[in-house]
Amino acid sequence: MSFSRENPSQRYTDLLEIYREMHRGGEQHMGVPAAETFDGRSLRAHVISIKRLIDVTGARTVLDYGSGKGTQYDPRPLSIPGQGQWDSVIDYWGVDEVTCFDPAYQPYSGMPSGKFDGVISTDVLEHCPEDDVSWIVDEIFSFASKFVFLTIACYPARKRLPSGENAHCTVRPLQWWEKLLRGAAAKDPGIVWEALILSRTGPQTTELVAERIGS
Repeated sequence: MSFSRENPSQRYTDLLEIYREMHRGGEQHMGVPAAETFDGRSLRAHVISIKRLIDVTGARTVLDYGSGKGTQYDPRPLSIPGQGQWDSVIDYWGVDEVTCFDPAYQPYSGMPSGKFDGVISTDVLEHCPEDDVSWIVDEIFSFASKFVFLTIACYPARKRLPSGENAHCTVRPLQWWEKLLRGAAAKDPGIVWEALILSRTGPQTTELVAERIGS
């Protein structure tokens, strides 16, 4: 069966409600309060890579797809070694506007309209059901006019859902993700895209291997 935004899988619908509840009540398995649950903190590790794509493509507008609470864009000093200090991520990127979209967080749950120069999605796709990942990736690319930047983890998360299940419900190897992403990108070859695929070096280690793929 083929799923879509208009007809997602039941698993997608169920998870969406679970994530809404986690936004309201926090991640109880690890004792993380609501304000710090899915607050977008993972973005800061990738701001330099995104800045490079912004500069290469001349992007002025960015959509953060799966932004969480969006606090990553609050005014907050950002220091980049060897480059300087900025008042915020948006200041560092030098863009006119960043739009947040997260279907599980009410302030940003409305579907975006139109196109954006760049679309970023960090630490999102591995949280989506495998049956829905294809249409979600297509949707991400459909919003972009210049570039797409993604990060994807290929290992279980530390976070747990209230049911006890691991928060990363689609754990697949790099080759699986690469085939999916290249298929989506081929539908609009004018878009520059990059994906950072993160894997652990062993089942009991925290050391990560990062591999970049893209156009």
